[in-house]
Amino acid sequence: MLLRRVALVIPMIIVVSVIMFLLASLVPGDQARAILGEMATPESLAALREQLGLNLPWYQQYFNWAVSAVRGDLGASIYSGESVVSILAGRFPVTASLALLSTIVIAVIGISLGLMSALRGGVVGRILDAVSLFGLAVPSFAIAILLVSLFAVTVRVFPATGYAPIEQGFGPWIWALVLPVVALSLGGTTLVAKQMRDSAKEALNKDYVRFLRANGVGETSILFRHVLKNAAIPSVTILGLGAISALTGTVFIENVFVLPGLGSLATQVTLNHDLPVLLGIGVLFTLIAVVISFVVDLLYGVLNPKVRTA
Repeated sequence: MLLRRVALVIPMIIVVSVIMFLLASLVPGDQARAILGEMATPESLAALREQLGLNLPWYQQYFNWAVSAVRGDLGASIYSGESVVSILAGRFPVTASLALLSTIVIAVIGISLGLMSALRGGVVGRILDAVSLFGLAVPSFAIAILLVSLFAVTVRVFPATGYAPIEQGFGPWIWALVLPVVALSLGGTTLVAKQMRDSAKEALNKDYVRFLRANGVGETSILFRHVLKNAAIPSVTILGLGAISALTGTVFIENVFVLPGLGSLATQVTLNHDLPVLLGIGVLFTLIAVVISFVVDLLYGVLNPKVRTA
């Protein structure tokens, strides 16, 4: 399984990077003129384009970048000249914190709500359905704006913008991420909860549950040792998709809350036509998505031993 995942990484990176190259070539604007300004002479523009390789066809530019990337060199920012690797390293902790906390919230709250709804139903189930409809219908950036309006402007409980590194203390770090995490995890939480509810209801009606009850096994033991394990198997896929969705959703959420992460960086470098940095972000996001997919496969193996032998 590990070898299969590793073998998939290279073609995925190639496809993602080629698509990004093509899309970047379609974005209007001139990198050389953006750097030198509107008063630049044609001669200086031509010299800069040649220096940066912008005068080459896109496929030649891509080949040159790919050769350097294989050697571990993702290039440097066209504007700052800083190494792409160092730029990504400086921004990664913010995005990693946001995506990791959102995934934890999706898993813990989603599974808890799903089990509660399966056991009690009624009002809990109807509330879950209503919240699920809201979370799926309203995009995360709109939820973020609503949260800022309510809890940062009207009530003024949480900060509207900004980020506090964890080095400044756990309290300020987590407090600055509460609203972004809620906005980013709402949709995934409701999906996991609905899947867990349906799977748990199905598992509770199985014959082995009736057999365990008939033999005097406690409800808590049945729920956590048997039902939860079987019901979690289909929910793992939703959780993996939620984690990837949280990662990609940082592009919108970081811009709303002005967080200095990879998502806001992606928007900035796209507007600036800073292709080396944009490609570096694409490669990093692709690698993280592959890692998430691999973790999902591992969880499948833990919950269902038949997967490991397949």
